Amino acid sequence: MEILSLEDKAFKKYGKVLKDYNFKPILDVMKNIECPQGVEYEPSVPMLEYTESLKVLSEEVYGGMPIQIGYCNGHNNKLNALEYHRDSEINIAATDMILLLGLQQDIADDFTYDSSKVEAFLVPEGTAVEIYATTLHYAPCSVEGKGFKCVVVLPKGTNRKINYSVPKQGENSLLFAINKWLIAHKDANIEDAINGIQGKNITL
Repeated sequence: MEILSLEDKAFKKYGKVLKDYNFKPILDVMKNIECPQGVEYEPSVPMLEYTESLKVLSEEVYGGMPIQIGYCNGHNNKLNALEYHRDSEINIAATDMILLLGLQQDIADDFTYDSSKVEAFLVPEGTAVEIYATTLHYAPCSVEGKGFKCVVVLPKGTNRKINYSVPKQGENSLLFAINKWLIAHKDANIEDAINGIQGKNITL
């Protein structure tokens, strides 16, 4: 699979690079957070939220919305699933990493998705990107087998466990957590997920 640059025009439909902000405080904290062999996601991490970056992200990037700052760290080389939210997600690369991205508009009426539509982008260490609400994404992939570290910024409460019930029909069948709609590949064996990704479970 070809791995594209963020400068490639193909990335414009998925998101944009945030060039006008200084996220060094949050990246400095990430240096001291471990990188496990698997993949670990923490939606809200106090030592990341206590940095000066919280004010910038909340007041400027998210226009005053309450947010949470967490991370997704580890080793990964597979697509496994795709998710989307009702808002943009900010990813700040604390190491080089690869994002596998698709478009919500390409989800079929029966809530299946063809994995051949996914594109891969290299996000260099230190780069911050806005991933649009209509962009399908999941855990980053490693570069050359090395571990990855990614800061994940979202509106407060996103990805938390749902404490209410909805009819499991239509798009509701994909509702996997608060503000999180998920389509999985059957090979990933994600419990309670809808296995709607058709084609290969992309492996880098």
